[in-house]
Amino acid sequence: MSFEYGGPVGGAPDWRSAYDRGDTVCVIGAGASGLVATKNLVEHGFGVDCYDRETSVGGIWNWRHDRSPVYATAHLISSRPATGFPDFPMPDSWPDYPHHSQVLAYLQRYADHFDLRRHIWFGTEVVRVRPVHGGRWEVTTRSTGGYTERTHRYAAVVVANGHHWYPHLPEIEGLDGYTGETVHASAVKDPTSLRGRRVLIVGAGNTGCDLAAEAAAQRAAACWLSTRRGYWYIPKYVFGRPVDQVNELVLAARLPLRVRQWLFHRILRLVVGDLRRFGLPRPDHRVYESHPIVNSQLIYQLGHGRVIPVADVARFGRTTVELVDGVSLEPDLVVFATGYLPRFEFLDPHLLAIDDAGRPHLPLHMFSPREPTLAVAGLLQPDSGLFPLVHWQTVAIARWLRVALSDPPAAAALQPRLAALAARRWHDARLRDSARHWFEVSHVRYLRGLQRLLDLLERAR
Repeated sequence: MSFEYGGPVGGAPDWRSAYDRGDTVCVIGAGASGLVATKNLVEHGFGVDCYDRETSVGGIWNWRHDRSPVYATAHLISSRPATGFPDFPMPDSWPDYPHHSQVLAYLQRYADHFDLRRHIWFGTEVVRVRPVHGGRWEVTTRSTGGYTERTHRYAAVVVANGHHWYPHLPEIEGLDGYTGETVHASAVKDPTSLRGRRVLIVGAGNTGCDLAAEAAAQRAAACWLSTRRGYWYIPKYVFGRPVDQVNELVLAARLPLRVRQWLFHRILRLVVGDLRRFGLPRPDHRVYESHPIVNSQLIYQLGHGRVIPVADVARFGRTTVELVDGVSLEPDLVVFATGYLPRFEFLDPHLLAIDDAGRPHLPLHMFSPREPTLAVAGLLQPDSGLFPLVHWQTVAIARWLRVALSDPPAAAALQPRLAALAARRWHDARLRDSARHWFEVSHVRYLRGLQRLLDLLERAR
C-alpha cells in the first residue's frame, strides 16, 4: 500500500494524503445491512473495511445506541421464519415474534459466526465520501472519541447506514409557541415514562399504534391517537398462525391481486370487524395499497376505552392542541410518531439522484444511477422481514462489483439494463406517493427482480 494524491474528477487536485486500500470495498454501517454486506463481499473475494460510529454491532437493534429508535418493549412485526437470514436462521426455540434484545443477540451471533468483527472499525464515523480519478473513492473518517480524520481510497463503496434513525418532524401551525412537552417517538425509550401522563400520539403507523397500546398498558391518565386517514389494522395472528405466514400461503397460490384483496378484506372483517365501531376512520384504500398496521393490542385497548382515536392535528395553541374537527385537547406530552427520513450527509446528493423532497431514485433501490461502484444496502420497506431481502441484495451487489471492477466493458454493456430497473415498480398495488411508501416493495416481486439481475450477471461472467 502507498500514499497517493489526487482530487475529484474534473476538479483541482486535493493535496491531502489518502492511504490506498487497493481493491478493498468500504462498507458504511455495522447494523444488519452492513453485516450481511460485509459477509457477502468477503465470500465473493473482496477485502472489506466496515466503519460504524458506535462501539458494537447491531445498528438500530442495539437500543443503547444514540440513534436507535427501539424502545424497551419492542418486538418484531414480521415473524421469526420470515425475518432471519437464509444461511443463518433464527433458533426454532424462539417465539414467533422475537423481542428486540433477541434480534440484537442474533446479529451478534451472526457477526461472530462469520468472523465479521475483524473487518469492522468501531467508533469511527464516515464524514465524507467522494469519487476521484480512476473510478475510485476517497472515504474520510473521524474518530467519534476525538477529532482525528483519516482518508482512505477504495475500489467501491456500499452504504448501509439505515433509514430509521433521522426523525421526521412535521411542520404544524403554532408548534413553536406550544409550551407543553413534545418528543419524537424515537426518544421514548421506556414506555413506563408514559404512566400517569395525558399523552397525545400523532401518527398511526406501526410505531404510533405500538406506543398507544403501551401507554394504555402503562396506565397513562389519557391516551389520544391522532390519525390523518384510515388504515387497515391487521392482527399478528390469523387462524392461529402469524399473519405473514398466512400471507405467504396466499401468495403461493398465485392469486391475482384483486382476489387477494377480496380475500383479506373478508378475513379482516371476520377477525377485526368494522373499524368505525372503535372510532377509527374507514380505510381510504384497499389492502396491499399501503403499509399495514400489524398490531393485536390496539383494538383491544380501543375496545376498553384506554385509547381514544381522534382526528388529525390542525394547530397548536399555547397549551392546547386543536384538531381538524374543532376538538381541543390539553395533553401534557405530545409524541410525534411521524416516521424517519433517509440521510446520506457524507455523499453529494446527485450521486444517489436525491430529489428536492430528499428521496433517492436508485435502480432496484440500491444502485447509484451515476457511479457503477457505489451501492446502497437495506433501503427497503418490504411486506415481509427485511433481512432475507438484504441478503440477496448484497449478493447481487457483490457480483455486480466483481463485474464492474474486473470487466468494465461488460459492466458498461449491462448499465442500460440496470438503469431500466429504476423505473420499475416493485409492488403489486398502486401505492400512495408519500415518504412512508418511498421504499415499499412486495418481497416476491422484488426477489424476482434480483433474480433477473443475478441471471444477467451470471451470463456476463
